[in-house]
Amino acid sequence: MKFDRIDRAILHALQTDGRLSNVSLAQSVNLSESACLRRVRQLEDARVIAGYVTIIDQAKAGYPSNVFVQISLQRQQGEDLERFEQAVRNVPEVMECYLMTGEADYLLRVVASDAADFERLHTKHLTRLPGVARVHSSFSLRSVVKKTEIPVRAEVDKPQ
Repeated sequence: MKFDRIDRAILHALQTDGRLSNVSLAQSVNLSESACLRRVRQLEDARVIAGYVTIIDQAKAGYPSNVFVQISLQRQQGEDLERFEQAVRNVPEVMECYLMTGEADYLLRVVASDAADFERLHTKHLTRLPGVARVHSSFSLRSVVKKTEIPVRAEVDKPQ
């Protein structure tokens, strides 16, 4: 997929402020309102823009702690992975989950209010997920970089 200067400007502006009106967005990228709306809809239809969200301050929402959890499964068969992945989607405090290479099968970013809250989550949810053999957790001391804006290149290789 190729992005021109205007596509990149639209994506930058919307990642910075997803609440921009089409009028403001059109002005900021030097397009007519109708042309801007057409471009945004094309980006949405192509699923380049996957959705719009509000980013909440997790500490103010009662979850100041990030815990990175490495999970190893007893077996790595397709059905075991599917069962684990379906179950982990239902744990609200799991913010991200990645299938990994290396020592652990999965890496999770989990939010917690404190160590006791994480202990509850660990005991009642994480260790009870299907197929879990080992759980290794690390508390984040503080966030150094946390970005929400994906850099947009002029040309992007399509995933296979």
